[in-house]
Amino acid sequence: MNCTRKITDDLIWVGGNDKKLSMFEGYYPVPSGVSYNSYILKDEKTVLFDTVDKSEFGVFSANVKNVLDGRKLDYLVVHHMEPDHSATIEWVVNMYPEVKIVCSQKTTAMLNQFFGGRITAETVEVKEGDTLETGKHTLHFVMAPMVHWPEVMMTYDSCDKILFSADAFGSFGTLDGAVTDEEKETDMDEARRYYTNIVGKYGPQVKAVLGKAASLEINMICPLHGLVLKNGIEMMTEKYLKWSAYEPEEKGVLIAYSSVYGNTENAAYFLACKLFEKGLKVRMFDVSVTHSSYVIAEAFRVKNIVLATTTYNNGIFVTMEDLINELISHNIQNKNIAVIENGSWAPVCGKLVKAKFEKSRNIEFIGDTVTIKSAAGGEAADKLAELAELIAEKAQ
Repeated sequence: MNCTRKITDDLIWVGGNDKKLSMFEGYYPVPSGVSYNSYILKDEKTVLFDTVDKSEFGVFSANVKNVLDGRKLDYLVVHHMEPDHSATIEWVVNMYPEVKIVCSQKTTAMLNQFFGGRITAETVEVKEGDTLETGKHTLHFVMAPMVHWPEVMMTYDSCDKILFSADAFGSFGTLDGAVTDEEKETDMDEARRYYTNIVGKYGPQVKAVLGKAASLEINMICPLHGLVLKNGIEMMTEKYLKWSAYEPEEKGVLIAYSSVYGNTENAAYFLACKLFEKGLKVRMFDVSVTHSSYVIAEAFRVKNIVLATTTYNNGIFVTMEDLINELISHNIQNKNIAVIENGSWAPVCGKLVKAKFEKSRNIEFIGDTVTIKSAAGGEAADKLAELAELIAEKAQ
């Protein structure tokens, strides 16, 4: 059965969609699944751009054979060696023994690591600025180390002005029969969650690649996950510039809280009410219920963050500490952070939360830590109202 989609006269999507997958990389929830994008260029020479995860081997292998229709495969371009894009390389090499693998130098070593020497195809190692003629198309290779693995590269087709962007510009979610953002609107929340959690740590490296891309005329971006970008190139590029510079998209407020018996949660809602009364946009997350990837995406989006948590075993409550560690590991910076602590007899988590961010860049704490002893009321409520005033000033 033909599950391919034509993108241009000679470029065809041959990937797969996995709706059964519940956790991407064994950690990130993907309620809408994920696509694994692979593309074939049919020119005087044939080129396959990347493969797919082993879960989609059946549809992928049928797609490749259908599109090539008896033609030999001349080149396999490997942009990224993560197994969700490389797991079926061995099948490609066995099926098309004359194929040459085009890749970066670091990819060659990874091919041996993943396949134990079973990949016998000739390898053509390329570096920055190298080109490959396939007929009317000329492929230009752009190195993109640490976006988000060290071997990553991208390919620019100067004939059709297409950038094959590896994991950059991708998104969670299956394509559901669509292939471009002309056919289906990009889910920006999922694109943001994908970037911030998968690539977000590597902002400087992303900025470097964006600098290279700025010199190219790009009509289309073909990522390894998510929709092919045609209409949304400018918008997505603007988002990537902000995200890679750790600049907020707006001055809204994120309130992330952990609460054992509901009292810290009530304090967080009290603060949210005060902020809404001042005309601020607020999003709230119970970090014991919501996966950290959603909270991290929102933390990248806004300027102001409130962390409300309980003292637990003389430390920070477990799920809040996990979230803070995740924020720091994703290189969070350029934020205003307010802290609310709760503790019935020895509230100490506030100072521990602040200490966590000591090495983070451009973190400004809003006011003093607001301390709640068991339940917010009286003086604590007044302090929360004062905190709302301070946050509103920062959000102007």
